[in-house]
Formats: sequence, structure tokens, C-alpha cells
Amino acid sequence: MFDFMNMNMTLFHGFSMFVFWAIFFYLIFSIDKKEKSSVVDILKKRLAKGEISQEQFESIKTTLKEGN
Repeated sequence: MFDFMNMNMTLFHGFSMFVFWAIFFYLIFSIDKKEKSSVVDILKKRLAKGEISQEQFESIKTTLKEGN
């Protein structure tokens, strides 16, 4: 009845499940670390887009440095 189930198939199944779970957990735990921009990086992006002026950029940057 179970002639198709041999040791090679069982080892392959176990190995493939290990690889599946390893990739699954890697993807789950690496999602949190992908987009961690600092405040200065966000300011630089806003300056590049033209959302804030150079004076505003320098003012906010100085304010942030004084706060730390």
C-alpha cells in the first residue's frame, strides 16, 4: 500500500519543510528591519522633494541636535 514512501522521500520531505520554515521565519523577522529611517534622513528627503526650505531644514536639524 505504501510502496511509494521510502526513506529518500521522507528525508526530502523533512529537509524541504526545514527550508520552508527557515525562509518563512527569515522573511517575518526581516520585515521590521527594512525601513528604519532616521529623522535626519526624513528631513533630507523632504528637502529634496521641496517640502521644506533650506532654512527650515537647518532650523529643524539644530532643534533635534539640541534635544539629544
